[in-house]
Amino acid sequence: MDVLTALQNSGFKTIDFVILVIYLIVLVSLGLFLSRNKDGKEKSANDYFLAGNTLTWWAVGASLIAANISAEQFIGMSGTGFADGIAIAAYEVMAAVTLVVIGKFLLPIMLKQRIFTIPQFLRERYNDGVGLAFSILWLFLYVFVNLTSVAWLGALAIEQILGLQGLAVEIFGMTISIRMIIIFLLFLIAGIYSIYGGLASVAWTDVMQVTFLVGGGLITAYFALREMGLVFDTDALGAFNKIYTDLTTGNYAQDTHFHLVIRQSHNPEAFANVPGIAAVVGGVWLTNLGYWGFNQYIIQKGLAAKNVDEAKKGLVFAGFLKILIPFIVVLPGICAYYIAQNPEAFASMNLQGKINIPDDAYPWLIRNFTPVGIKGLSFAALTAAIISSLASMFNSTSTLFTMDIYKKYLEPKATDKKLVNVGRLTSVTALFIALFTVKPLLGGIPQAFQYIQEYSGFIYPGIITVFGLGLLWKRASSLAAVWTAIITIPLGVLFKIFLGDVPFQFRAGYIFIILVSFFIIMSLLDKKYVHAEEPAAVDKTMMKRWAQILGGLGIIMIITAIIVVCMGNATELTTYLNDIGFQAFIFFGVLVGCNGVWLWSNATSSKKDPKALPIDLGIFTTTRGYTWGTIGICVITLILYAVLW
Repeated sequence: MDVLTALQNSGFKTIDFVILVIYLIVLVSLGLFLSRNKDGKEKSANDYFLAGNTLTWWAVGASLIAANISAEQFIGMSGTGFADGIAIAAYEVMAAVTLVVIGKFLLPIMLKQRIFTIPQFLRERYNDGVGLAFSILWLFLYVFVNLTSVAWLGALAIEQILGLQGLAVEIFGMTISIRMIIIFLLFLIAGIYSIYGGLASVAWTDVMQVTFLVGGGLITAYFALREMGLVFDTDALGAFNKIYTDLTTGNYAQDTHFHLVIRQSHNPEAFANVPGIAAVVGGVWLTNLGYWGFNQYIIQKGLAAKNVDEAKKGLVFAGFLKILIPFIVVLPGICAYYIAQNPEAFASMNLQGKINIPDDAYPWLIRNFTPVGIKGLSFAALTAAIISSLASMFNSTSTLFTMDIYKKYLEPKATDKKLVNVGRLTSVTALFIALFTVKPLLGGIPQAFQYIQEYSGFIYPGIITVFGLGLLWKRASSLAAVWTAIITIPLGVLFKIFLGDVPFQFRAGYIFIILVSFFIIMSLLDKKYVHAEEPAAVDKTMMKRWAQILGGLGIIMIITAIIVVCMGNATELTTYLNDIGFQAFIFFGVLVGCNGVWLWSNATSSKKDPKALPIDLGIFTTTRGYTWGTIGICVITLILYAVLW
């Protein structure tokens, strides 16, 4: 079958393609319009890499979500929803909580330091070696994990939706697969405006893109449920109720698809991907804090805000948007699973194509369950997600290389014009490297979302330790940071080799415990320190009080978890707790307890690292609106877990 015949059989009509083409034209035109040099003035480095610090709260929040939501979610997370169920939504729900934590405790410090990049902070806080090490780590992560996975998943989705699987074309005597052509076109469209215009083009076009991807995603989920409802002679809500009932009762009483906390005895494979309560208090915190707090292409949006208050409000706004994601991407995967379990009920619908691997679920659903016109809108939403993420990654890759490597080590006196040009060249180079490595890296993986989470998790324990303690603890030393950076990836590799059967969230938690203990001990033993000024009496009292509270909570969690693990199946309660991965509280106890350590040290120690940041508790003050926003996110999270535990 040729490409034209496949497109004719895809279910897409002319209007669907018109909608998609109009969207792409508007997107590129808007991006290029925003890329222009105003009044003939050349872009400065700040204009190109941080949008001239002009982003408002709604632009910050929208751009954060647009950069985050990509084929990784639409395809990868929906695929995991198909395979394992709604528990994968824990990444999204807990990300909303993480965003308000970052907005209160981490982002204000970064803005106060006026930094371009995360590694820049490391250079200023520790030394050049630490900054360079993490610059290289992030560049490899962006090019070989983020850019490749988003492009591969996006192309897979488009290929499936249009019925183009396995097809190829002849170009200049070479046979090139349709998937690779799609990947190239995605890179090209994202690069046209992001590489030329910088962060301003990326962020302001993201405002449009997030409207498409959230709106289009919700519409896709609604129409899928509505079409399923026609089979059961009910509406979309009735279809959802039937699916929920059928997948939680009878033969499916132990099915994991509508449980946010998976029991290992119910589905060991699903538990390995989303290990029970560890998705709430386990290694998911490493992933979320590392991704949202210290990931350049994400936090760069917050660093480009007009001021601290706009940045904080933007993170709360992003948190509320994040809670919508399970309904946009995970629910369609569960719908596809339900259909696969009940093929006879939907036999009359003459469904096209097959779900060969879990990541086929979302595109298969669009192809079969969205009506004419809505297909084009859903397709545009998916395309928006892919392109916005790629654009952000191109911009942040260029920022990291240009500001942290080129300007620092190759040409310290480079002009703004030279820096902007180097940034553009870096993006183009990253584009071609990702293009030629994408197939070897992702060609044989059935659930790409798990690939992203696991291999990103190789560096997050070290990132959280080095960045977090560097921001918050006055004794955090350069020596400890250097050695923690050095051993982070080797530890991840060793744990993967020798504990490969252990869920990666647990492995990441164990590695964090080792690294944070190592870091604290190394810092306390380091002889390079200076005299620390004593905090104000009120600050000292507050830090000591919270140190005692957090330290006590951490110890209680650790002891309780160890007792539960040691008791095993001795009682019905411990059997259940072990079944949901209660051992994750060992990690969470360490995470909470180490906050007590640095707080107590900051309050009582007369020593500090020579490059320690000044202690200013006033920087953590938030407005009443931020507080109410935080409460709203936490309440919604509690309700979701109470209903779907």
